[in-house]
Amino acid sequence: METKEVEHLKDQVSCAAVLEKAGFAVDVKESTRHAVKHRRGDAIIIVIHAGRGWFDPLSDAKGDVFSLIQRLDGVTFGEALVRAAGLIGFVPAEPVWTRPQRDRDSNMSVALRWQNRRKPWPGSATWRFLRDKRCLPEAALRDAIRQDRLREGPHGSMWAAHVNVSGIVTGWEERGPEWRGFSTGGAKLLFRFGSADAPRLCLTEAAIDAMSLAALERARPDSLYLSTGGGWSPATATAIRALAARVGALLVAATDNNGQGETYADRLAGIASEIGCGFERLRPVQVDWNADLQAATASDQEEEGKREGDRAAAYPPAASRGKLRPAAPALDPAGRRGGRGGGVMKG
Repeated sequence: METKEVEHLKDQVSCAAVLEKAGFAVDVKESTRHAVKHRRGDAIIIVIHAGRGWFDPLSDAKGDVFSLIQRLDGVTFGEALVRAAGLIGFVPAEPVWTRPQRDRDSNMSVALRWQNRRKPWPGSATWRFLRDKRCLPEAALRDAIRQDRLREGPHGSMWAAHVNVSGIVTGWEERGPEWRGFSTGGAKLLFRFGSADAPRLCLTEAAIDAMSLAALERARPDSLYLSTGGGWSPATATAIRALAARVGALLVAATDNNGQGETYADRLAGIASEIGCGFERLRPVQVDWNADLQAATASDQEEEGKREGDRAAAYPPAASRGKLRPAAPALDPAGRRGGRGGGVMKG
Protein backbone atom coordinates (compact mmCIF):
# COMPACT_ATOMS: atom_id res chain seq x y z
CA MET A 1 0.00 0.00 0.00
CA GLU A 2 1.36 3.41 -1.01
CA THR A 3 2.12 6.03 1.62
CA LYS A 4 -0.72 8.25 0.38
CA GLU A 5 -3.13 5.33 0.69
CA VAL A 6 -1.96 4.62 4.23
CA GLU A 7 -2.49 8.26 5.21
CA HIS A 8 -5.92 8.27 3.58
CA LEU A 9 -6.87 5.11 5.49
CA LYS A 10 -5.65 6.67 8.73
CA ASP A 11 -7.94 9.66 8.16
CA GLN A 12 -10.96 7.42 7.61
CA VAL A 13 -10.74 5.28 10.76
CA SER A 14 -10.74 6.70 14.28
CA CYS A 15 -9.12 5.18 17.34
CA ALA A 16 -12.53 5.33 19.03
CA ALA A 17 -13.92 2.93 16.41
CA VAL A 18 -11.11 0.45 17.08
CA LEU A 19 -11.69 0.61 20.82
CA GLU A 20 -15.46 0.21 20.59
CA LYS A 21 -15.05 -2.86 18.37
CA ALA A 22 -12.55 -4.22 20.93
CA GLY A 23 -15.08 -3.94 23.75
CA PHE A 24 -13.98 -0.68 25.34
CA ALA A 25 -16.56 1.77 26.69
CA VAL A 26 -16.30 5.54 27.11
CA ASP A 27 -15.92 6.75 30.70
CA VAL A 28 -17.87 10.00 30.32
CA LYS A 29 -17.18 11.19 33.87
CA GLU A 30 -13.42 10.94 33.34
CA SER A 31 -13.40 12.32 29.77
CA THR A 32 -13.11 15.74 28.21
CA ARG A 33 -13.95 16.94 24.72
CA HIS A 34 -10.30 16.67 23.70
CA ALA A 35 -9.31 13.57 25.71
CA VAL A 36 -11.86 10.74 25.79
CA LYS A 37 -11.13 7.95 28.26
CA HIS A 38 -12.05 4.39 27.22
CA ARG A 39 -12.09 1.49 29.67
CA ARG A 40 -12.16 -2.30 29.38
CA GLY A 41 -11.71 -3.81 32.81
CA ASP A 42 -8.51 -2.33 34.21
CA ALA A 43 -7.24 -1.35 30.75
CA ILE A 44 -7.44 2.36 29.91
CA ILE A 45 -6.85 4.11 26.60
CA ILE A 46 -7.31 7.86 26.12
CA VAL A 47 -8.16 9.05 22.61
CA ILE A 48 -6.84 12.45 21.56
CA HIS A 49 -6.38 14.58 18.42
CA ALA A 50 -10.03 14.22 17.36
CA GLY A 51 -9.71 10.43 17.28
CA ARG A 52 -6.43 10.30 15.38
CA GLY A 53 -4.17 9.56 18.34
CA TRP A 54 -4.15 7.68 21.63
CA PHE A 55 -2.07 7.02 24.71
CA ASP A 56 -2.10 4.69 27.71
CA PRO A 57 -1.99 6.75 30.95
CA LEU A 58 -0.67 3.73 32.83
CA SER A 59 2.39 3.31 30.60
CA ASP A 60 4.38 5.20 27.98
CA ALA A 61 2.50 3.61 25.06
CA LYS A 62 0.97 5.95 22.47
CA GLY A 63 0.50 6.26 18.74
CA ASP A 64 -1.97 6.30 15.85
CA VAL A 65 -4.83 4.02 14.84
CA PHE A 66 -2.51 1.41 13.32
CA SER A 67 -0.29 1.09 16.39
CA LEU A 68 -3.46 0.83 18.50
CA ILE A 69 -4.67 -2.15 16.46
CA GLN A 70 -1.24 -3.73 16.76
CA ARG A 71 -1.25 -3.24 20.53
CA LEU A 72 -4.75 -4.64 21.06
CA ASP A 73 -4.63 -7.51 18.59
CA GLY A 74 -0.94 -8.38 18.62
CA VAL A 75 -0.64 -8.26 14.82
CA THR A 76 1.87 -6.92 12.31
CA PHE A 77 1.60 -3.50 10.71
CA GLY A 78 0.40 -5.05 7.45
CA GLU A 79 -2.40 -6.92 9.22
CA ALA A 80 -3.28 -3.75 11.12
CA LEU A 81 -3.83 -2.00 7.77
CA VAL A 82 -6.19 -4.76 6.69
CA ARG A 83 -8.18 -4.59 9.92
CA ALA A 84 -8.35 -0.82 9.78
CA ALA A 85 -9.75 -1.00 6.26
CA GLY A 86 -12.53 -3.21 7.60
CA LEU A 87 -13.62 -0.38 9.90
CA ILE A 88 -14.13 2.24 7.18
CA GLY A 89 -17.60 3.69 7.57
CA PHE A 90 -18.03 2.50 11.16
CA VAL A 91 -19.19 5.40 13.34
CA PRO A 92 -18.44 4.87 17.05
CA ALA A 93 -20.80 6.02 19.78
CA GLU A 94 -19.47 9.23 21.30
CA PRO A 95 -20.66 11.36 24.22
CA VAL A 96 -22.47 14.63 23.60
CA TRP A 97 -20.52 17.39 25.25
CA THR A 98 -22.41 20.15 27.02
CA ARG A 99 -19.46 21.91 28.57
CA PRO A 100 -19.58 25.55 29.69
CA GLN A 101 -18.64 28.14 27.09
CA ARG A 102 -15.00 29.11 27.29
CA ASP A 103 -13.63 32.61 27.50
CA ARG A 104 -14.52 34.67 24.44
CA ASP A 105 -10.94 35.83 23.94
CA SER A 106 -9.17 32.52 23.40
CA ASN A 107 -6.02 34.39 22.38
CA MET A 108 -5.42 35.70 25.89
CA SER A 109 -2.50 34.19 27.75
CA VAL A 110 -3.20 31.56 30.37
CA ALA A 111 -2.04 33.86 33.17
CA LEU A 112 -4.21 36.75 31.92
CA ARG A 113 -7.29 34.55 31.57
CA TRP A 114 -6.74 33.41 35.15
CA GLN A 115 -6.38 36.94 36.46
CA ASN A 116 -9.53 38.07 34.65
CA ARG A 117 -11.72 35.62 36.58
CA ARG A 118 -13.12 36.45 40.02
CA LYS A 119 -12.16 34.55 43.14
CA PRO A 120 -15.05 32.65 44.75
CA TRP A 121 -16.82 34.45 47.60
CA PRO A 122 -19.31 33.30 50.25
CA GLY A 123 -22.58 32.59 48.48
CA SER A 124 -21.15 32.56 44.94
CA ALA A 125 -22.05 29.72 42.57
CA THR A 126 -18.60 28.13 42.84
CA TRP A 127 -18.60 28.53 46.62
CA ARG A 128 -21.97 26.76 46.86
CA PHE A 129 -20.84 23.98 44.52
CA LEU A 130 -17.74 23.24 46.57
CA ARG A 131 -19.37 23.65 49.99
CA ASP A 132 -22.82 22.14 49.38
CA LYS A 133 -22.16 19.56 46.65
CA ARG A 134 -18.57 18.59 47.46
CA CYS A 135 -18.79 19.18 51.24
CA LEU A 136 -15.56 21.17 51.45
CA PRO A 137 -15.57 23.16 54.71
CA GLU A 138 -15.55 26.93 54.48
CA ALA A 139 -12.18 27.09 56.26
CA ALA A 140 -10.59 25.04 53.46
CA LEU A 141 -12.19 27.26 50.81
CA ARG A 142 -10.92 30.41 52.52
CA ASP A 143 -7.41 28.94 52.71
CA ALA A 144 -7.45 28.00 49.02
CA ILE A 145 -8.69 31.48 48.07
CA ARG A 146 -6.07 33.12 50.29
CA GLN A 147 -3.40 31.04 48.51
CA ASP A 148 -4.86 32.22 45.15
CA ARG A 149 -5.67 28.68 44.04
CA LEU A 150 -9.35 29.06 43.02
CA ARG A 151 -11.37 31.01 40.48
CA GLU A 152 -15.03 31.20 39.50
CA GLY A 153 -15.52 29.21 36.30
CA PRO A 154 -18.51 29.47 33.95
CA HIS A 155 -21.89 28.23 35.18
CA GLY A 156 -20.82 27.61 38.76
CA SER A 157 -17.77 25.53 37.89
CA MET A 158 -14.43 25.71 39.70
CA TRP A 159 -11.02 26.53 38.32
CA ALA A 160 -8.11 25.15 40.40
CA ALA A 161 -4.67 26.47 39.46
CA HIS A 162 -1.66 24.41 38.48
CA VAL A 163 1.48 26.40 39.21
CA ASN A 164 5.21 26.04 38.69
CA VAL A 165 7.88 26.29 41.36
CA SER A 166 7.75 30.10 41.12
CA GLY A 167 4.00 30.17 41.68
CA ILE A 168 3.17 31.12 38.07
CA VAL A 169 -0.17 29.73 36.87
CA THR A 170 0.37 27.34 33.94
CA GLY A 171 -3.20 26.04 33.64
CA TRP A 172 -6.12 24.89 35.76
CA GLU A 173 -8.38 21.97 36.46
CA GLU A 174 -12.02 22.67 35.60
CA ARG A 175 -14.74 20.99 37.67
CA GLY A 176 -18.47 21.62 37.70
CA PRO A 177 -21.70 19.76 38.44
CA GLU A 178 -21.73 18.35 34.90
CA TRP A 179 -18.26 19.06 33.58
CA ARG A 180 -14.61 18.31 34.12
CA GLY A 181 -11.62 19.21 32.01
CA PHE A 182 -8.38 21.16 31.84
CA SER A 183 -7.77 24.66 30.51
CA THR A 184 -7.28 25.01 26.77
CA GLY A 185 -3.71 26.03 26.10
CA GLY A 186 -2.72 25.32 29.70
CA ALA A 187 -0.02 22.97 30.92
CA LYS A 188 -0.50 20.39 33.66
CA LEU A 189 2.04 20.63 36.45
CA LEU A 190 0.73 20.39 40.01
CA PHE A 191 -2.08 21.93 42.04
CA ARG A 192 -0.46 22.93 45.34
CA PHE A 193 -2.40 23.55 48.55
CA GLY A 194 -0.89 24.00 51.99
CA SER A 195 2.56 24.77 53.33
CA ALA A 196 4.86 25.37 50.36
CA ASP A 197 7.98 24.10 52.15
CA ALA A 198 6.34 21.17 53.94
CA PRO A 199 8.26 17.87 53.87
CA ARG A 200 5.16 15.66 53.62
CA LEU A 201 4.01 15.62 49.98
CA CYS A 202 0.52 14.16 49.47
CA LEU A 203 -0.17 13.35 45.82
CA THR A 204 -3.82 13.03 44.72
CA GLU A 205 -5.45 12.88 41.29
CA ALA A 206 -7.72 15.95 41.54
CA ALA A 207 -7.63 19.35 43.23
CA ILE A 208 -10.92 18.64 45.00
CA ASP A 209 -9.39 15.45 46.41
CA ALA A 210 -6.30 17.37 47.58
CA MET A 211 -8.47 19.89 49.43
CA SER A 212 -10.68 17.09 50.77
CA LEU A 213 -7.70 15.21 52.23
CA ALA A 214 -6.49 18.46 53.78
CA ALA A 215 -9.92 18.94 55.36
CA LEU A 216 -9.98 15.38 56.70
CA GLU A 217 -6.49 15.82 58.17
CA ARG A 218 -7.29 19.33 59.46
CA ALA A 219 -4.63 20.78 57.14
CA ARG A 220 -1.52 19.34 58.76
CA PRO A 221 1.16 22.07 58.87
CA ASP A 222 3.82 19.57 57.79
CA SER A 223 1.94 18.70 54.58
CA LEU A 224 1.66 20.03 51.04
CA TYR A 225 -1.45 18.67 49.31
CA LEU A 226 -0.94 18.15 45.58
CA SER A 227 -2.95 17.12 42.53
CA THR A 228 -1.70 15.88 39.17
CA GLY A 229 -5.07 16.62 37.56
CA GLY A 230 -5.40 13.06 36.27
CA GLY A 231 -2.88 11.78 33.75
CA TRP A 232 0.74 12.80 34.19
CA SER A 233 2.75 14.92 31.79
CA PRO A 234 6.56 14.72 31.68
CA ALA A 235 6.56 18.17 33.33
CA THR A 236 4.43 16.79 36.18
CA ALA A 237 6.89 13.96 36.78
CA THR A 238 9.76 16.48 36.79
CA ALA A 239 7.93 18.67 39.32
CA ILE A 240 7.30 15.68 41.60
CA ARG A 241 10.96 14.68 41.45
CA ALA A 242 12.02 18.21 42.37
CA LEU A 243 9.79 18.17 45.45
CA ALA A 244 10.90 14.67 46.43
CA ALA A 245 14.54 15.77 46.30
CA ARG A 246 14.04 18.07 49.29
CA VAL A 247 15.86 17.14 52.47
CA GLY A 248 13.62 14.98 54.65
CA ALA A 249 10.88 14.68 52.02
CA LEU A 250 8.15 12.06 52.45
CA LEU A 251 6.24 11.18 49.29
CA VAL A 252 2.69 10.08 50.14
CA ALA A 253 0.75 8.32 47.37
CA ALA A 254 -2.78 9.48 48.21
CA THR A 255 -4.15 8.44 44.82
CA ASP A 256 -7.57 6.86 44.26
CA ASN A 257 -8.54 3.49 45.70
CA ASN A 258 -8.76 1.67 42.36
CA GLY A 259 -6.55 0.08 39.73
CA GLN A 260 -5.48 3.36 38.20
CA GLY A 261 -4.69 4.79 41.63
CA GLU A 262 -2.50 1.78 42.43
CA THR A 263 -0.63 2.22 39.16
CA TYR A 264 0.06 5.87 39.98
CA ALA A 265 1.11 4.85 43.50
CA ASP A 266 3.60 2.38 42.03
CA ARG A 267 5.04 5.18 39.90
CA LEU A 268 5.43 7.37 42.97
CA ALA A 269 7.10 4.52 44.84
CA GLY A 270 9.55 4.24 41.95
CA ILE A 271 10.32 7.96 42.11
CA ALA A 272 10.84 7.76 45.88
CA SER A 273 13.22 4.84 45.43
CA GLU A 274 15.08 6.65 42.66
CA ILE A 275 15.42 9.90 44.64
CA GLY A 276 16.00 8.22 48.00
CA CYS A 277 13.17 9.90 49.94
CA GLY A 278 10.55 8.39 52.23
CA PHE A 279 7.40 6.84 50.81
CA GLU A 280 3.93 5.93 52.11
CA ARG A 281 0.72 4.67 50.50
CA LEU A 282 -2.38 6.39 51.88
CA ARG A 283 -5.66 4.99 50.51
CA PRO A 284 -9.10 6.53 50.88
CA VAL A 285 -11.81 4.22 52.21
CA GLN A 286 -14.09 5.14 49.32
CA VAL A 287 -12.86 5.55 45.76
CA ASP A 288 -11.35 9.00 46.43
CA TRP A 289 -10.86 11.58 49.20
CA ASN A 290 -13.86 13.71 48.30
CA ALA A 291 -16.08 10.63 48.59
CA ASP A 292 -14.55 10.04 52.04
CA LEU A 293 -15.20 13.66 53.00
CA GLN A 294 -18.81 13.48 51.84
CA ALA A 295 -19.33 10.26 53.81
CA ALA A 296 -17.76 11.80 56.94
CA THR A 297 -19.91 14.91 56.57
CA ALA A 298 -23.08 12.83 56.22
CA SER A 299 -22.11 10.81 59.31
CA ASP A 300 -21.45 13.98 61.31
CA GLN A 301 -24.81 15.42 60.26
CA GLU A 302 -26.57 12.20 61.26
CA GLU A 303 -24.89 12.21 64.68
CA GLU A 304 -25.76 15.88 65.18
CA GLY A 305 -29.37 15.10 64.28
CA LYS A 306 -29.45 12.36 66.90
CA ARG A 307 -27.98 14.67 69.53
CA GLU A 308 -30.54 17.35 68.70
CA GLY A 309 -33.30 14.76 69.02
CA ASP A 310 -32.00 13.60 72.39
CA ARG A 311 -31.78 17.17 73.67
CA ALA A 312 -35.31 17.90 72.47
CA ALA A 313 -36.64 14.82 74.26
CA ALA A 314 -34.85 15.68 77.50
CA TYR A 315 -35.85 19.34 77.46
CA PRO A 316 -39.16 19.75 75.63
CA PRO A 317 -40.35 23.28 74.83
CA ALA A 318 -42.38 24.97 77.58
CA ALA A 319 -45.54 24.87 75.49
CA SER A 320 -45.36 21.10 75.28
CA ARG A 321 -44.88 20.47 79.00
CA GLY A 322 -47.82 19.65 81.31
CA LYS A 323 -48.99 22.62 83.47
CA LEU A 324 -47.94 22.46 87.08
CA ARG A 325 -50.78 23.70 89.37
CA PRO A 326 -50.23 24.58 93.03
CA ALA A 327 -51.44 21.90 95.45
CA ALA A 328 -55.09 22.35 96.59
CA PRO A 329 -55.42 23.40 100.25
CA ALA A 330 -56.24 20.61 102.68
CA LEU A 331 -59.90 20.96 103.66
CA ASP A 332 -61.35 19.87 106.99
CA PRO A 333 -64.05 17.21 106.87
CA ALA A 334 -67.60 18.53 106.75
CA GLY A 335 -69.00 19.56 110.11
CA ARG A 336 -65.70 20.38 111.65
CA ARG A 337 -64.10 23.77 112.08
CA GLY A 338 -60.60 24.37 111.22
CA GLY A 339 -58.38 25.39 114.02
CA ARG A 340 -54.83 25.91 114.84
CA GLY A 341 -52.93 22.77 115.32
CA GLY A 342 -50.91 22.00 118.35
CA GLY A 343 -53.74 21.91 120.91
CA VAL A 344 -57.07 20.36 121.88
CA MET A 345 -60.00 22.49 122.83
CA LYS A 346 -61.88 21.26 125.81
CA GLY A 347 -65.64 21.57 125.89
